[in-house]
Amino acid sequence: MRSFTHRTVRKFALVGAATATGLLLTACGSDDGKSGMDHGGTSATASASASAAPSASASGAADAASAPGAFNDADVMFAQMMIPHHEQALEMAKLAQGRAEDAEVKKLVTAIERAQDPEIRKMRAWLKGWGRPESAGHGGGGGHGMAGMMSEQDMKDLAAAQGKAFDRRFAERMIAHHDGAVDMAKAERKDGANPTAKALADDVVRTQSDEIAALRRILDRL
Repeated sequence: MRSFTHRTVRKFALVGAATATGLLLTACGSDDGKSGMDHGGTSATASASASAAPSASASGAADAASAPGAFNDADVMFAQMMIPHHEQALEMAKLAQGRAEDAEVKKLVTAIERAQDPEIRKMRAWLKGWGRPESAGHGGGGGHGMAGMMSEQDMKDLAAAQGKAFDRRFAERMIAHHDGAVDMAKAERKDGANPTAKALADDVVRTQSDEIAALRRILDRL
């Protein structure tokens, strides 16, 4: 009888220990569920947070993240003015189709299209993320008052040219156009606050200065 009682007590003790261990593991699991990110785990809460991220991006967070950090009025003006400036450069490049004759002019046209179309999309995203309008009426008349912008008559004259005459007129007009863009980009580098916007301004100064030099060489031999 004593032996039976001893075995029974031992059995109950083992069961009690197992139960206590299970409760402890459950409690730990509950804690991880509440602070899984602290433990480096993949809790349901963490998964829910991850799945909620796209919704935040859809509401504009992704656009703001495309130009993180502080921004000021100079950054906003840079984007608002450079967008129509780039758009006109793309219009000029489009006119080269079927009109340009010089191989180097055609090569520069392709480079302008590849660089400036993505930059327009970037700057639109910045303005959206910053909660600013794309256009603030700078210069008026669709931006034709900005440095280097061509008038409607200038565009008509360019469209009317063909072959070498087009190449020469395109080079002359694009040099003036790029000069205006470089001036705006230098102002952004000086007065802007947003690192991403200032980095784009650096790119504009570098690439368009190189293209101005190439266009001048083209003019010298035409």
